Amino acid sequence: MLDSQAILQVNVNMKSSDSMRIGELAERFDLAPHVLRHWESVGLLTPAARVNGRRRYTRDHVVRVMTIIRAKAGGMSLEQIRAVLDAAGRGERRALLERQHAELERRLAELSASKRLIEHLMECGADDFTQCPDYRRMVENAAEFQNPHEGVCVT
Repeated sequence: MLDSQAILQVNVNMKSSDSMRIGELAERFDLAPHVLRHWESVGLLTPAARVNGRRRYTRDHVVRVMTIIRAKAGGMSLEQIRAVLDAAGRGERRALLERQHAELERRLAELSASKRLIEHLMECGADDFTQCPDYRRMVENAAEFQNPHEGVCVT
């Protein structure tokens, strides 16, 4: 898949009056054309026009496809992406994105904790890393973070 910098360059090089076929648009993003057809079927993408019965796409479609790709990479479902793209206004869109942002923050914290564990294991000199006091402390702290109410009486 192309990175966002490459896509921006493709977008810059395309004139606003240019149009492309589905295969050309798909190729720009290293996607199969059926992916774009699926996105059309779920309401994420609509071709600008049909010329001789063939779908035609514009520069605006390049931006929309990149938006979909980035949103998917951020963990959003196609339904969530459609809700953001179709939001009635800025407030509705912001509320949807705030929820996704919170989820990304949670996932980043998990990834960071996993990365720290792996980094420790790469340097750990213990024969049995599960017995390493530093590793055990890291695992216990991670478990507490995931279950903050475990062992606490809530009655």
